[in-house]
Amino acid sequence: MADRNGPISRLPEHLLVEIFIRLPICEWVQISCVNKHWASIFQGECMWQTAIARNWPSAGFRKRWPGPIPRGSARRRFQALYVSEKLVLSGGDIDELVGHTYLYLKEQLERPTIPPSSILHGTIIDQFIACGRTGEKAHELASKIWIAVIDNLEENQRTFLLLKHLAQEGEFFLPFPYSRSYKVLWRVFDKLFTDFRDCFNRMDYHDALAGAKSRFQPVPSTWLGH
Repeated sequence: MADRNGPISRLPEHLLVEIFIRLPICEWVQISCVNKHWASIFQGECMWQTAIARNWPSAGFRKRWPGPIPRGSARRRFQALYVSEKLVLSGGDIDELVGHTYLYLKEQLERPTIPPSSILHGTIIDQFIACGRTGEKAHELASKIWIAVIDNLEENQRTFLLLKHLAQEGEFFLPFPYSRSYKVLWRVFDKLFTDFRDCFNRMDYHDALAGAKSRFQPVPSTWLGH
């Protein structure tokens, strides 16, 4: 715990910001809990704007984009850029819009009442098309984001219920690129039958397996048996 009357605590705020952004990101939550002053720095825009400028210098020059998913605050932008760099592979490029879309989808899937996945998928497709992507590229990016979100969900009961919900949703016959990717549905079933196998009771397991067999032939041997 930092000494409130120590030399660091007496530094001007802009110097504290310069120190904080050079520390590992994994320590930022702990640092923000040291005292109210430091907490206020992490709640303000200056900290996140400076961190963006240091980590992604060109990001500050990017224009706002059309579509339903906004760019948001500096803190939100930092999170989106970090996600784009660390969690969603986009051909080696840092794509802020990809990061914002990841955050949007993750938040929607964490809501108490989850919107239909076809609505979420359509919103994502519309967002990318509004920003100039082709239908094919929009579908590819949407699939990558879905898979990245699914792969980074915590392994708990809520995630198990979410994956069951996604697996049980009916088929929606929509034109490309609004049709849902089979890669995404495959990943949903794969996580259910590997990471969450022990969460099933026997009846639910056989129902889920029947649903998988109706969509994929053959199913992997790792999905069989309970």
